[in-house]
Amino acid sequence: MGTLTSILVLSFLIFFHELGHFLAARFFGVHVEVFSIGFGKKVFSKVVGNTQYCLSLIPLGGYVQMKGQDDMDPTKVSYDQDSYNTKAPWKRIIILFAGPFANFLLAFLLFIAVGSMGVNKYAPIIGKISENSPAFEAGIQENDRIVMINGVLIEAWEDVSTHIQESVGKLELKIERAGSVQTLIITPKINEYQNMFGEIKQKKMIGIAPSGKMIEVSYSADKVIGFAYDQTIKATTLILTSLQKLVEGVVSPKELGGIISIVQVTSEASEAGIVALFALTALISVNLGVLNLLPIPALDGGHIMFNAYELITKKAPSERVLTSMTTAGWLLLLSLMALSIFNDIYRLTNGN
Repeated sequence: MGTLTSILVLSFLIFFHELGHFLAARFFGVHVEVFSIGFGKKVFSKVVGNTQYCLSLIPLGGYVQMKGQDDMDPTKVSYDQDSYNTKAPWKRIIILFAGPFANFLLAFLLFIAVGSMGVNKYAPIIGKISENSPAFEAGIQENDRIVMINGVLIEAWEDVSTHIQESVGKLELKIERAGSVQTLIITPKINEYQNMFGEIKQKKMIGIAPSGKMIEVSYSADKVIGFAYDQTIKATTLILTSLQKLVEGVVSPKELGGIISIVQVTSEASEAGIVALFALTALISVNLGVLNLLPIPALDGGHIMFNAYELITKKAPSERVLTSMTTAGWLLLLSLMALSIFNDIYRLTNGN
C-alpha cells in the first residue's frame, strides 16, 4: 500500500508540474500536442481538442510536448503562429518557469493544510542542562517550561532557538515551575556546534536542550498563510544549501538519493499519517521545483538560460551550441540518476 501511495504522490507532483507548463503555454497561444503522465508506451490516451492526453507505462515522470519544442532534439522547430519557438523569449521563459512555480505553489498549499491540521513540535520544556552554562548559572532546572522570552509568548521549542539567536545582550526568560512563574535574566554565549552537514559553526547558546515532549500546534486562519510561506522558504533554502554543500564537497555524492529512496521515505510517511505525508509531499514538490530550475540544458532552468541569452543579445544560440549543450545536459542528468540509483541499491543491500 505504501509503494502505491508513493507512486500516486510522485505522479500527482509531476502532473501539477506539467499542468503549470500546459496552462502557461495555452495562455500564450502555444499548441500543446501531448500531455503525458509517465514515459514509455502509452497505456491510455484520449484526444481532446487538438491535444493528446495520455498515461504511459512508467509513471515516474511526465512531459508536455509543445509544438516547435523538443528536448531530445532542440533543432526541431516550427514557424507556425501557434508554435513555442515563435513566441517572444520572455513568454517562453514564463512558460518554462510555470512548471517549477506550480511545484512551489503546491508545496505552499500543502503546508497550509499541514498547519491547519496541526503540526507536532517539541514543547518548550527544558530537558538536559549543560554544566557551567548560562542557564545552569541562572538556576534553570529540568522540566521548567519556558513561557516567555523578552516579552514574547513561546509556543514551541523552535521559538526558543529563534529568540536566542535574534537576541541582543541579555534575555529575560519567564519560566513556569511547580505552578508558579519566575523571571530569570540570562546572557547567551557564543559556542561551537556541528550542523547537519557536519560543519563546525558558532551560534548563541544558553546551554539547554528540549525534554523531548511533543505538542500539537494548529494555526488559525490569520497565521497559517505565514506558516506556509515560512515553511516553503525554509524548504527551498535547505535544498539550495544542500546543493551548494554537494558542489563544495562538504556533502559526499554517496548521500545522493534517487527514486528508490523517495518511494521508501514516502511509504514510511504515509504510514505515519496524513500530516506527515502532506509535509513530505510538500518538501518533494519544492525539491522538484528547485532542481528543475538548475541551469542544466534539458531542464527548465537550462531552457530559461538559453532564452535569457536570446532576450539579452537579441539572437538565439546557434544550433551547434544548443545541440552540444543539450547532449551534455542529458549525459549529466543520466549520470546523476545512475549514481543516485546505485546509492539507493547500495544502502538497501547494506541494511542502511
